Amino acid sequence: MAEQIKRRPTEAEAHAAVRTLIEWAGDDPDREGLLDTPRRVAKSYRELFAGYETDPRDYLARTFEEVGGYDELVILKDIRVVSFCEHHMLPFLGKAHVGYLPNDRVVGISKLARVVHGFARRLQIQEKLTAEIAGAIQDILKPKGVGVVVVSEHSCMTMRGVNTPGSRLTTSHLLGEVRNDPRTRQEFFDLVHSE
Repeated sequence: MAEQIKRRPTEAEAHAAVRTLIEWAGDDPDREGLLDTPRRVAKSYRELFAGYETDPRDYLARTFEEVGGYDELVILKDIRVVSFCEHHMLPFLGKAHVGYLPNDRVVGISKLARVVHGFARRLQIQEKLTAEIAGAIQDILKPKGVGVVVVSEHSCMTMRGVNTPGSRLTTSHLLGEVRNDPRTRQEFFDLVHSE
């Protein structure tokens, strides 16, 4: 789990920080339209960074062993990703594609989405997010292999800096047979990219 700060600032301290940023940007935090902004920003940050409040690995604890002999890839595609770049605190938005090769047990598919959401709602780089999702599935489910692909557009590149709207970053993390067996790896990527 991510390192936790020793003392979480109070709600009042968070509001004061937002007021400071409003002033630093050049506006008046006492202006009518901004009066409630510090409270709203703090509330939205609580939701946007909810990943610090949970351990996404816990979602994988309940598995099903009655798989009827199923031993092929299980892939959940197009899981919405909303995360934040740790360098600029700007969002990156995209999709995750998560797959694993079961080893006698499977997990409910909604749990895969919850794992993605749990890790995504933190400050980080996309490469770390991709590896954390794959690592959690490997550690908890103990499948024969795992594959995770994340494709996102980063606001830190599209809204500022190099200003390249439409550019997307693709990261992947493969473990076990999904990495080591060329046929399984190809099947994973073919299924991820199919319609």
